[in-house]
Order: sequence, then structure tokens, then C-alpha cells
Amino acid sequence: MAKIEVEKSSGNVYEDLGFPEAAAELAKAELARRISGLIQKRRLTQAKAADVLGVDQPKISALVRGRLEGFSTERLFKFLNALDRDVEIVVRPARGRREGTVRVLEES
Repeated sequence: MAKIEVEKSSGNVYEDLGFPEAAAELAKAELARRISGLIQKRRLTQAKAADVLGVDQPKISALVRGRLEGFSTERLFKFLNALDRDVEIVVRPARGRREGTVRVLEES
């Protein structure tokens, strides 16, 4: 049996794949996941979600499928606001790292 080589993930698939702005890409994906979850929780159709968010239905389809090329972080923040969510940005020193990170957290 051939030995299978396994490489441990960094915890960020975008970093593992060599994306230049890996932390920002992961944050964007997490924002989109939260938006998709809110749409599902409210049982909104894609058409109704599009009305609420001020976009067309194909944009909602792209968003829920993780196709985020046309979505800026700022636009995703606005979507969260339209879904009655506050977005707070906290800037603090990096903890034990040379470079800071971008993370999306949810208040309990």
C-alpha cells in the first residue's frame, strides 16, 4: 500500500491555496455564510431576499453558493445591516503574531 502524504491545514483554506489576501477572503466567506444563514432562518426565498437586500435574485444565488467575486466586504456589511444585524469593527494589537488577522465573530 502506497503511503499517502498529508499536509496539515493552516485553518484557512485560502491561505493553503496561496490566495494573496487569504485572511480577508476567509472573512468574506464567513460573512456570506452568516448572510445565507439569516436568509434561511427567516425562510426567505431568493426573490424575497433580493428585495430585502436591494439586489437581483441571481446575486442572491451567487452569494448562497459562495461565488463572492462581485461582493465587497462593505457590501456584505450592508446586507447584514439590511437583515437587522449590527456590524462592529474592532482594531487591536496582534496577539503573539507578527501580522494581524481578520476574523468574523458572532456575539452570543
